[in-house]
Amino acid sequence: MKAASDIYAPVAGEIIAVNEAATAAPESVNADAFDAWLFKLKPANSDDVNGLMSADAYKASVGA
Repeated sequence: MKAASDIYAPVAGEIIAVNEAATAAPESVNADAFDAWLFKLKPANSDDVNGLMSADAYKASVGA
């Protein structure tokens, strides 16, 4: 059974690519979230991206 739900993103924009491999095997996202991306987003405002954390900053903020 498949379910559809909204995806919340930290910036607004247009979806420009979908990872069909992740669509076919969604469990791959749990195995390697950085390799099994879901979609690519073209930001509506590129300045919004500057406010995002890097992967290292996020790890530090959650104590990983």
